[in-house]
Amino acid sequence: MLNQETVPEKYLFKDNGIIPNSKYPVLIYRNVFTDRGIKGAEWLEQKFKQNNWYNSWRWGIYPFHHYHSNTHETLGVFQGFAEVLIGGFKGKKVKISAGDIIIIPAGVGHKCLRHSEDFTVVGAYAEGKEPDLVKESETVKRDAALKNITEVPIPSQDPLMGNKGLVHIWK
Repeated sequence: MLNQETVPEKYLFKDNGIIPNSKYPVLIYRNVFTDRGIKGAEWLEQKFKQNNWYNSWRWGIYPFHHYHSNTHETLGVFQGFAEVLIGGFKGKKVKISAGDIIIIPAGVGHKCLRHSEDFTVVGAYAEGKEPDLVKESETVKRDAALKNITEVPIPSQDPLMGNKGLVHIWK
């Protein structure tokens, strides 16, 4: 079910004046689990919680630029596919599909550009933190968001790889 030698793709984005982004890269694990539908969602929820990422939900990704300033987020795609813009308006378009897991550091902008009709993810947060939601247009929140981002610690575990993965990549 899980390849322990999996190496994630890494994407790093600088502050663009609107979206703060992060000194840590976005990580994308490709095709790392095989269950789909409800079984895939349940597997993701269990795996994330086992690795101290919880407060989970099932849905899609907002169709507007946004970020979370107080927590890191992980998204596991259990059905369908989407094209997502990460890093803000000058960021990178990436396609994510069922079987992929993406880890988005606090402050990194993300937005769904298009998706299949059945596209659904399980989202969760490091240490189960309750996320804030900062939209690209909310520039008045930027100073507070920048302060929040600097206070978000590196998670104790990677949502997929546990003691491997981001725990070492983000140091």
